[in-house]
Amino acid sequence: MRSGVRGWRRRDNPLRRRSDVVEAWTALVVAALLLVVAPLAGALAGRWAHDDAQAAAVRQRADRHEVSAQVVGRPPETMPSVEGGRQQMVSVSVRWSPPGGHARTATARVPAGTHRGDVVDVWFDGHGRSVAPPPNDTMVWQHTLTLGVCVAGGTAASVLLGHAVVRRVAMRHRLAEWESAWARTEPQWTRRRPA
Repeated sequence: MRSGVRGWRRRDNPLRRRSDVVEAWTALVVAALLLVVAPLAGALAGRWAHDDAQAAAVRQRADRHEVSAQVVGRPPETMPSVEGGRQQMVSVSVRWSPPGGHARTATARVPAGTHRGDVVDVWFDGHGRSVAPPPNDTMVWQHTLTLGVCVAGGTAASVLLGHAVVRRVAMRHRLAEWESAWARTEPQWTRRRPA
């Protein structure tokens, strides 16, 4: 009994079909791909994303500077609609004085609810345009993890989809092989002659 259970995949088993062997080997390959390749792809994509985001953050930190500016314009009284829980920003005129320079005025994005006369921290690029602050380390790591998880998940989904296709094709072949075997065996069991 033990050899019958353990040896069902052996070559001399008359119930084993070629589609059974293909499906068994496919299952082993899928397991290896899910356990090794998907995490490795996610880790490599995460490493690339981290290096790329870190380089972009360094470039932005070199180009952008933060200033404390006084709101001189009148912020809009109507608030924009809420966007995914983010802090709402509005455009308004601000004035600041760079070290050793004369006062400057520009339009900058400030948090909603800011009033005329408030002092806010705003970011400008080298051309004097209001820009978002450069990404900090937390943002870089969020980008890294998001991309790594998405690539690992996408790889795993692709592997599972491929496995489903192989199983479907193997099932069709298995049914065709069983149909062919039954066509040869049925006349012996039912004593009918093939048509």
